[in-house]
Amino acid sequence: MLNIDHIIRRINKELVPQFEEKLRAYLADKDKEWLVEQIVRLTLDAHSLQAMDRKLKQEVIAHNRAERLTRVKELKLDRKSLTEFLKQHEGDTRESLIKDGYLLANAPEKGTDLISSDFRTPKGNELLVKAKDVLFTLLFGDKTTNTDFDRHQQELLTMTLPRFKAEALDFMKAATELSSLGTWQDPDSVSNDSRADNVIFEVEYGEVEGELIGNGVIRCLSLINNLEVNEQILYARMINLEQSTLIE
Repeated sequence: MLNIDHIIRRINKELVPQFEEKLRAYLADKDKEWLVEQIVRLTLDAHSLQAMDRKLKQEVIAHNRAERLTRVKELKLDRKSLTEFLKQHEGDTRESLIKDGYLLANAPEKGTDLISSDFRTPKGNELLVKAKDVLFTLLFGDKTTNTDFDRHQQELLTMTLPRFKAEALDFMKAATELSSLGTWQDPDSVSNDSRADNVIFEVEYGEVEGELIGNGVIRCLSLINNLEVNEQILYARMINLEQSTLIE
């Protein structure tokens, strides 16, 4: 009597010629460089693949940061331009972003998945990039990035994100990342979490008179949340630091 192993081998034997034919037809018009890359990946062990993927990821991050620095320099951010940015986006919400054509109405419900570019319009993608650029400038900008703020007080920004959404802030530099477990009871039962895997970001930055930088940080984080991170509540707080180990 045949057992399950014999049955599987018999079916495989029948299907292999069809599979090979379809695979050859599918690969026939593929780019040569892509084919070479796939063959190399198939011959490498898991450790080598991880090392190659890490190297590629670092190259992509370095490239994106170089592009961001170019855009940041063009912003020439100062009190006047930041004030204009705050006025322009005062009161922006998910609903207003949908109404004004930045975000599609069928974007994932808040508290669920990240919002991908498929759910943003071209100008929504542009606004997300700008919000990240402005946030980067507010936290790390100085004379080398054409940023002009009279920073007189050190502040500590702390943000909490689910680990699977942390990639949305991969442009951050000079940030401390901590692992944590969190619990969230959603009144609407959309995104209840028990001991969820979270990442805590801590960033020290310089504040100006009137807490203008802090206001800008909150506005940028709100835009980033509504356009990509998609949390029902994005946890972020800022506190004054009486003393800091950051020494210029």
